[in-house]
Amino acid sequence: MAGDAISLAEAIRAGRLSASEAMEASLAATRRWAEIGALAHVDPILGRAAAENADARLSRSPGDAQAQPFFGVPSLAKDLGGPFAGLPVTAGSNMLERSTAASQDSDLAARLRAAGLCFFGLTTVPEMGLSLASEPAAGSVCRNPLDTDLTPGGSSGGAAAAVAAGIVAIAHATDAGGSIRVPAACCGLFGLKATRGAVPAGPSFGNHLGGIAGELALCRSARDLAAIFNAAAGCSRGPFPDPTFAPAPSGRLRVGLLLETGEEYPSEPARSEAVESAARTLEADGHHVVAMHWDAFAPGVAASGQALRDIIAVNLANFVVSAGLDAGRAERLTQAFASHGLRLEATALWATLDAAVHASHALWSLFDRVDCILTPMLASAPPRIGAFPFDHGDIDLQIRRMTTFAPLAALANVTGFPAITLPFGADEAGLPLPVQILAPMGGDRLLLELAARLERHGRWQHRFAVAGLSE
Repeated sequence: MAGDAISLAEAIRAGRLSASEAMEASLAATRRWAEIGALAHVDPILGRAAAENADARLSRSPGDAQAQPFFGVPSLAKDLGGPFAGLPVTAGSNMLERSTAASQDSDLAARLRAAGLCFFGLTTVPEMGLSLASEPAAGSVCRNPLDTDLTPGGSSGGAAAAVAAGIVAIAHATDAGGSIRVPAACCGLFGLKATRGAVPAGPSFGNHLGGIAGELALCRSARDLAAIFNAAAGCSRGPFPDPTFAPAPSGRLRVGLLLETGEEYPSEPARSEAVESAARTLEADGHHVVAMHWDAFAPGVAASGQALRDIIAVNLANFVVSAGLDAGRAERLTQAFASHGLRLEATALWATLDAAVHASHALWSLFDRVDCILTPMLASAPPRIGAFPFDHGDIDLQIRRMTTFAPLAALANVTGFPAITLPFGADEAGLPLPVQILAPMGGDRLLLELAARLERHGRWQHRFAVAGLSE
């Protein structure tokens, strides 16, 4: 059995292996999978201490372990977002030194530890998260364990590669323009960009990005994703009101079906066919499928690309200036984003944000006639390493390349709606065929339930077992 994080936690609680043995298995897998470049930083001492603490707690008070869904499970934080105490984040950049570890957890990091996860390292990201591939000049190129000539996606590419390879069963991830969902789609995993405000971003809000960014995890199963969402979501303490999470409806759903992604960003037939197959599967379960068309989404996609460009540029420029960083040490594309952020006038940024508001309202109107929307997640298979180079200064080209690869990724970030991706089949090369489902604000549990329903059809099987469950 390939396994997931919950099955590993169950094995630890049952005494079939200890948390320390699980940690050693993950550390060994890290060495065994070194060629894929999934990890940017490894701290065996930190990981072993966390695992030993879990073993001691299990021996002292076995009942306490039952309350933690991921008790004793090894995990990795992303080298962006957080922070996680003891781990030195550099966001994949030579502008930052990996000499100073965070002194305290973010609110989310504390919740993930409280769910039982034992962190021992950081996963590879593109510099400052500015790509849907993960190939920083400051570290190793991250490769897809399903085909090492291909990208695992970005910016949570290292997290996805580590989970797909079984180095860990679950890993922290962030999503500002598809950075959870795109790597999940590349590697056959489950990923959720939650409703805006659902998952805490404090206390520093360093990865807030005006509300377009969210943090959670990359998972091997729908049940892992549901469990980590339940452990992390709610009572976020700003800056947005806590969303009201609607219970997953048990009756007949109106499922919007979008197969096309327009002439400018066309989806390969196999990708669209997987989406249609998922829709027909839900239809066979008794739900009603409603055809939708690209024209209803195209303006929002365009507004989302511009908003993503301007928000991340202004945020990056502010970070470089406020932290006193040497932008000359950054990669050329990163420098271009920062320069754009410094030059962007307030009125131009305001117009961008206003367009994003209207895009959100337009998406709301689509949910007047459907309960969820099923779409392609990727327009093509994961591209080869090098498809998203940083050796140029054309930020519009970078946004266009990302939109061409994942046309509907940034729409959920900019509008604030929840979106989930999961694998629903494999192509002729054995690579996953992912689908995406969007829901109204607060519809996260509907998405998790739909993912679980589709998962039960068994269209995708993990290729590699989880470290610790394979021995």
